[in-house]
Formats: sequence, structure tokens, C-alpha cells
Amino acid sequence: MFTTARLLAALLAVAVSSGIARAEYPERAITIFACFPVGGGNDIAMRVIAAPLQEALGKPVVVENRGGAGGLLGTAAVARMPGDGYALLGCSSAFNVNPSLYANATYDPFKDFVPVIVLGASPNVFVVPEQSKFKTMKEFIAFGQANPGKLNWTSPGAGTTPQLAGEILKMKTGIDMVHIPFAGAGPAMTAVLGGQVDMYTANYGSITGLIASGKVRVIAVGAQKRLTDLPDVPTLEELGIKDSSTDNFQGIFAPAGTPQPIIDKLANALAEILARPDTKEKYVKIGLPVVAEGPAAFRARVEHEVPMYREIIEKGGLKIN
Repeated sequence: MFTTARLLAALLAVAVSSGIARAEYPERAITIFACFPVGGGNDIAMRVIAAPLQEALGKPVVVENRGGAGGLLGTAAVARMPGDGYALLGCSSAFNVNPSLYANATYDPFKDFVPVIVLGASPNVFVVPEQSKFKTMKEFIAFGQANPGKLNWTSPGAGTTPQLAGEILKMKTGIDMVHIPFAGAGPAMTAVLGGQVDMYTANYGSITGLIASGKVRVIAVGAQKRLTDLPDVPTLEELGIKDSSTDNFQGIFAPAGTPQPIIDKLANALAEILARPDTKEKYVKIGLPVVAEGPAAFRARVEHEVPMYREIIEKGGLKIN
């Protein structure tokens, strides 16, 4: 006869067993699938935390690159992987942009993934050539409003957050400036340095050297507050351009269905790693100040940015078929 006492004992055994199973995670190697190719900021950001995460969890942590289509291919691939904590996605702000940018996007940022942690984020900045007549963003905007179609600008590429930052500026101020596309950040920057374009929108971490050398001048920052390195440069928000902050983050996601205890364990381990001075220093060197937004804050970021970028892409007719 299966008595109440025996039933309670059995349930307790199951609970204890489940607790042990969770406590034993991970039992094998973990793979972080970087959504961009080897050598870029996304790849480096993931490799910075791979070794210390392996040390913290006691199992191998491997970074595997699944680049292509601006991060879309790798993200879509990980969306189809099991939610067991052994396959993680390392992606940038492209995660929030791509579902609206690409007509053939095959993942849902809300249903297919669970945000774990934002490793770091670097704001977008607005720069002009050193020989530019524009000394401030106010001057730039005033000229653009008075001279429709006479300003042009460029960015690292279609669908990047710097390009979208420029589109936000256009939408919020009503200036009519023409985007000049180039095949990547290198040619775009060459055009900026040669004075062939009026303005360049870029991720701050990618052009710190040029800013320090004086070859370009930052006239505004797309952040909530001024950058410590650029205390005299105002934010767009300060200039009265509301809801205009954009940045490029690098973060870790897990496929949907990953148990919460695993999400918490990963987030806590990574938060401790990101708090280390040596980790912060490594991220600063690649232009990615540590942010360490945990699951809840990261989820709120996704919920805010996905519709924001969708609106920009739809109004600007930027969708890629």
C-alpha cells in the first residue's frame, strides 16, 4: 500500500533529484555562437568572457562563429537549438534590428530567445570632418532645416545602428539629408576624412583613435548622458531631440525554454566576471564599456528597441528583401 508518508517521501526525492540536476549544470561543454565572423567586435567580446566563464562553471566554453547577413543567419540557427543551456547566442544590437530590417528574418526576438545579460554597449556619435564649417549639432540642424537636400551623411552600412541613429535624427528634426552608402566602414571613413560627406554616424568605440587625433570632430552623442571622454559634447536629448538614444550592445541570449535557474546561473557568473577590473579594461580597449544588464533589464531593452527600430525602418523604407 502506497501510504501518504511514502508518497511524500517520493515527492521529496523527486524534488531533491531535480535540485541536484539543476545544481550540476553544466555537465558538458557550452558553445557560444557568435553571430558575426572572426575578428570583429562581436567575436572579440565573446572571447573575452569565454575563458573566465569556463573557469567559473568548471566546463569548457567554446566560441563558434556563425556569421552572415548582418548577424541574421547565426541568430536564426541558434533559435532552432534546444533550450538546455548548452547553446548560447552572442549577438549585438543586430538582434533587435534584423527582424524588421530583413524580409526573410526567421526568428522572433520575443518568442525564440531569453535575454541573459548585456556585456557592454557603446553609444553612437555624430562626427564631422575636421575642416567642416559645422562646429555644433545646432548649426548642422539649422543649416539642414534651411537648406533641404543640401546635406549628406554616411554610416558603416545599411541597417547598422549608426545608420538608424542618423535616420532618427532626420525624423526627429525634419532635416532632409541624403545618406551616401559605402561598402563598409573603411570606405565611409575615407570619404569623411576627405571631406566628401558632411557627417558620419558611427559607434563611438570604432573611431576613438580618429577622435583623439583630431581628424574628426564629435558634435553630438546619441546617449542618455554625456560621455566621460567627451564632457563638452552634448547628447541629442540635451538638444531637445527626445527618445533619440542609440548604441551598439554585445549580449548573451539563450534559446527559448531554457530553465530559469540556468539563466540565473549564467547571468550571475557573467556579472561577476564583468565586475572584474581586468575584464572592464579589456572591454574598454575594444570600445565597449561594460554595462552588465541582467535578464530583466535586458528584456526591457529588447522590448523598447525592437519596436523603435521597426518604426525607423518602416518610415525610412529601409527594409532589405
